[in-house]
This record gives sequence, structure tokens and C-alpha cells, in this order.
Amino acid sequence: MRKPVLVIKFGSASITTKEGKIDERVILEIARQTAQLQAQYNIVLVSSGAVAAGKKYISNYTGTLSERKAAAALGNPLLIGKYSTYFKPFGIALAQSLCERQHFANRDQFLQLKATYQELWKNGVIPVANENDVVSNKELKFSDNDELATLIAVGFGAEQVLFSTSVPGVLDARGEVVREIEVVNKEALGLARKDKSSVGLGGMVSKLNFARLANQMGIQAVIFSMQTEDGILKAVKGDTGTVCRAQAIKVSSRRKWLASGGLIKALVTVDEGAEQALKDRKSLLAVGIISVNQSFETGEMFQVINQQGEIFAVAQAKTDVNDLASIQFRKNVAIAHADDIVLL
Repeated sequence: MRKPVLVIKFGSASITTKEGKIDERVILEIARQTAQLQAQYNIVLVSSGAVAAGKKYISNYTGTLSERKAAAALGNPLLIGKYSTYFKPFGIALAQSLCERQHFANRDQFLQLKATYQELWKNGVIPVANENDVVSNKELKFSDNDELATLIAVGFGAEQVLFSTSVPGVLDARGEVVREIEVVNKEALGLARKDKSSVGLGGMVSKLNFARLANQMGIQAVIFSMQTEDGILKAVKGDTGTVCRAQAIKVSSRRKWLASGGLIKALVTVDEGAEQALKDRKSLLAVGIISVNQSFETGEMFQVINQQGEIFAVAQAKTDVNDLASIQFRKNVAIAHADDIVLL
């Protein structure tokens, strides 16, 4: 039987000390606990920490883009080296996977990535993914590794995605862990503190937003801490941290990719009639479009928003759209086919 996919993301604050050094005790725990799960899952580790590990070698480091890239170039081999050292006693080999946003936006490239991971899993190897900061275009970067982990989880049809963070879960106003979130809505997002760690790009808002996307694609998300004893093993069972429940949904692999993998080029506002038509699984016609914030071409992705400003769908363009005027005279022309629209 095919094993389910499990994606586990570790933030910089989870695996490094305050001085920016890799915390070897945490890496050992990751190796020990992951080794116990490998027989049950095809696992992807998404690990930050390269910049944090490498920046000490950059004189007078201030965090400029070029300094971050240089720190990543230094830190990546240090990071994967530490992981390999602690996984080796468990008989597990690791493969480094440096990803860029375009690898998910281009379906052919994504399918190549997927085939590579499947070959690694077949040979008992666990891929360790991180953003390729050294060459990533600043305009096409992942917002953070929470996004990378979520795109991998959605694209590979994972059963769960686990987000390790510096706190034991989402905390309520009393500082207590919220054990379960049925739907990540505005109320849930309001629980998140807006600060970030000194070594990472993300924060609790980021994790909740990407947990919501994962949930919408039928994937359970758990936000937990490696400081909890057996944190990974407990998180997989939903026995620690905050569990964000998956929504009951059946979506094809291609439609999941449409919803999460493509680079969003534009926002298209539609009227009530078009909104209802899309929810009835019909195509988006030019007649129902109120505004377009930016031009897009055939094959590019755009988000669809209603008159209340809520994003409720993602679509792949069937035709070029330069501006609203360019399509107003083609009222019955399909801007996106029903098969290329995914409701969120």
C-alpha cells in the first residue's frame, strides 16, 4: 500500500540557538523521532536555518539581501551536514532539495520535482527542502518556508503538514494553547501575535494562513514545538500543539496545483451573478467581471474576489486580458474554463 506523505517544517527559531548556532540537541531529536515514522510515511523535512547558521561568517552582518544570500550559501552545507550526522546512526540518508518559487509555478518543473522525491522515497532517502536563497529572485521568493512546506504538502497530496515553532502552539488571550481550530477564520487569525523571531521570516500569522490553505485542500495542519517531549510523534497523532482540521474535500492533483502552485498574476473582481456561477461549477465569462487590477495572459493564474472583497477562487486564464475595456465587448467569452477554476 502506498504510504501517505508527511511534511514537517522547522523554523530557524526551532533549530538554532539565540546565538545563531545550530542546536544539535534538537537535530538529534528530529532524527530520532523521524526515524520512528519513516516506516509509516513518505517524509519531507522543510528546514530553515541556513541563513541563521551562516551569518556569523559574514563580517558586520546587517541582513541586506546580498548578505542573506551569502549567509545561505555558507549555511546550507553546514545545516545539511548536521542533519546527515544525526540521521546516519538510524540508517537514513538525506538529500538536499533547494527549491525556488518557479518550480511550483511551472507544472512541468513541479512534476519533475515530484518524480525526484518519489525516487528518493523508493530508496529510503528523506529529502530536506529549503528555499534556494542564493539565486532566488526577490520578486519570486516564497514568503517564508511555511509557504514552501504548504506547497509541497498540497502538491504531493500530503496527509498532514506539521509546523514546528518556538511556542507550544497557538495561544489564547490567557497564554494557553488552543488545542483545536475547526476553521481558520478571522477569529482564529486574531489569536496570532504579530511579532516574528529574530532569526526567521515567518510568524504565527504566516503559519495560520498556510494552515488554512492546507485545510482547504484537505490536509490537516499542526502547529507545535520541538521543546515538547516527543513533539513530532505527538503532533502526528494530534496530541500536542494546535490542530487545524482538514476540510472534507476531494480535489484532483492538478486542481490542487492550480490552487496553490501557480504564481498569482492578477486580481479579478466579479459580480454576484458570476460568483454564483463559479460556485455552481461554471466558467467565468467576461460579462461577470467588474474590474481587473492588472493584465494577464493565457495560462497565467489570477485570484477571483467578490464585491465584498473576499477571495473565493483561483483560476487559470483561458484568454489574454489587458484591462477591463479589452474584454467588455466580448461578454460571452470565457476568461477561465470551469475545469481551470478552484473554489477556496
